[in-house]
This record gives sequence, C-alpha cells and structure tokens, in this order.
Amino acid sequence: MAVKLSKKIMSKLGKTNAEFELIEEGDKILVGLSGGKDSLTMIHAMKEQQRRAPFKFDFVAVTISYGMGENFDNLIAHCREHDIPHIVHETNTYDLAKDKIRKNSSFCSFFSRMRRGYLYSVAKEQGCNKVALGHHMDDAAESFFMNFIYNGQMRSLAPKYRAENGLIVIRPLIQMRERQLRAFVVDNGIEAIGDEACPAMRFDVKMPYARAKMKDMLGDMEKEYPQLFTSLNAAFKNISADSFFDKEKFSL
Repeated sequence: MAVKLSKKIMSKLGKTNAEFELIEEGDKILVGLSGGKDSLTMIHAMKEQQRRAPFKFDFVAVTISYGMGENFDNLIAHCREHDIPHIVHETNTYDLAKDKIRKNSSFCSFFSRMRRGYLYSVAKEQGCNKVALGHHMDDAAESFFMNFIYNGQMRSLAPKYRAENGLIVIRPLIQMRERQLRAFVVDNGIEAIGDEACPAMRFDVKMPYARAKMKDMLGDMEKEYPQLFTSLNAAFKNISADSFFDKEKFSL
C-alpha cells in the first residue's frame, strides 16, 4: 500500500535540499533508520525525492541494533514492502554499556556516540559519501536552548557538515516541524518504534530531563508567540557574530 506524503513535507524537503545542496547527482546516502517517526518519514520522503529529482542518487536505510534482543521484523517488512534497501547492523553496544555506564549516570551521549560511529563505519563499507540523520526543527531549537542555558554556547544543529572521517552529514528534515512527521506516520497507519526501544529502560540511570524541559519551555513560548519557530529558523540563518562578546569577531 502506497504511503501519502503531504505537499508541505515534499515542498519543505525540496526547498531545504536546494538551499543547502544536501542531495546531489551521484550521491550514495546512508539513511539512519531507527524506526521512529522522524526516520520513517525521512526514508519515504527521500524515496519520493528519488522519483521526482532531475538527477540520480541512491540511498540505503541502516538500522543499528544495540544487541539487546530488539525485534525489527516489522521494520524489515515495511522496507521490503516499499522497496527501500535496508540493512540491520548488529552490535554489542548494550553489553559494552554495562561496563562503561556508571550507576545513576547519563546514558544518552554514550549510545548516541556509539550509534553514530557504527553508522559511519557502515557508510564506508557500503561506499556511501553522505549520511542522512532525521533531526527536525524542534530538535534544532531544543539543542540551541540546551547549549545556551546549560553550556553557555550559541550552538545548534547544522543542515550539513563534514565529519572528521570525510563523510558529509546531512539533515534533510531540519526545517520541518516534529508535528508534521508525527502526522505522517499517524495518517498512514505506520507502526513507529518509540521509547520502548530506548536502552535506558534497562539501566538504573537518570532519565534525560534537559531536552524534555526545553520541549516544555518551547511549547509554552510558542503558545505566547505563535511565530516562534518561524523566527528561530530565520534567526539561525541571520547571525550577527560581531554583535556578541567574542573579540575575534569585532568589526573594527
């Protein structure tokens, strides 16, 4: 059964791609597929983009297994049904974490770092020149305020950057809202993997609260200022570096 992608999703994907030159002729792209709503939207949007684009590119969806008995049967069947090339890459990250993560410590950075490393390795093995991640505008806004409040940094999520190993990392959904991606899986009746697959559920560790607090804060702000995310998106492209306290940026 064919999925339905909204005109807004495909329009935003096309505009973001043109603006930042994310997907280009001859690319072979590894798409990180967790099975959540974001990455599921991304593989279908890229499949449709592949059909529409006036140039040729290939992609392969890659799911990283942490080695904790995850069942990806539905995800594998979904990709097969929609003719999406898919690889499940098995790892022993869960066993490694038992030794690496101390009791009551944060776990997100460890699993994120390991997952990213495995994605890069598989990309090299598959001859890919780019890696696509499913971050959206809400992620970028939350990351900005987390860095601002907790780390004293003006930092967010770039639409495109080159990793140290030479791979180019792209975020095709970075100008889309999370609610658009949630609506896609709901409207199409697609079974998305949620928090039940989070490794933290099996560890005695602190649950990450900073991002949840940012999400709540931004939700309250958006109620007061409905154009908040539109303004943030514009602001991320309109940075007056010489107006801050970095003496290296002073225009004198």
